Amino acid sequence: MQAYIGCSGWHYRDWRGRFYPPGLPTSKWLSYYVERFRTVELNNTFYRMPTETAVANWAGQAPPDFLFAVKGSRYVTHTRRLRDCAESVGTFCETVRKLGTHLGPILWQLPPTLLRDDSLLTDFLAALPRDVSHTVEFRHGSWWGEPVYDLLRESGIAFCLYHMESTSTPVIATADFTYLRFHGPEIRYGGRYDSATLREWADGIRKNCAEISRAFVYFNNDIEAHAVANAEEFKTLLGSP
Repeated sequence: MQAYIGCSGWHYRDWRGRFYPPGLPTSKWLSYYVERFRTVELNNTFYRMPTETAVANWAGQAPPDFLFAVKGSRYVTHTRRLRDCAESVGTFCETVRKLGTHLGPILWQLPPTLLRDDSLLTDFLAALPRDVSHTVEFRHGSWWGEPVYDLLRESGIAFCLYHMESTSTPVIATADFTYLRFHGPEIRYGGRYDSATLREWADGIRKNCAEISRAFVYFNNDIEAHAVANAEEFKTLLGSP
């Protein structure tokens, strides 16, 4: 299993002095980040379509084996709520494909108010191009069940695992890779996970996702750079270089 472990973004002001050297200009932060991690999750793509210049700049700073996971457009997930979105999905995927060999999975995060609808999910999965890896983060627990897992398996789409405050998803695999997000142990986007919790998650992946070829893991507890410390520790637990 190849483990890609990193953070949800790299451009956080309070990382200066905690992760980035105090005098390092922000334009050099990505270059500094990619020397220490082999992947990052792009969150700003959720809010706006990236320009070709931005995509080329990201790809140009990445070493050969570095992968960008990309968060899908909220227009698809939150505005259209997965309905009649095939054209928007295609446009988004066409843009991020310009990352070339640096493109990892695309994450589609559903709103917490969107309840399970198997027919809606089936149509959405059919709209996802198969030359790109995809994962779906279901924020409402009504989606967590075998009928939904079977739909994902049939399409080769990964069920996104996550922990956020007191909420944890089941640990299962529905594709040849798994995708895990840590949003914060007690407060959203803040706090540091303890070693016992991280070890439990690492053991769960080995046990329940034994057949996967790749694991993508991102820490979103960015406040005060806790994400960096936890990502470094998880690399050791999951055996990532």
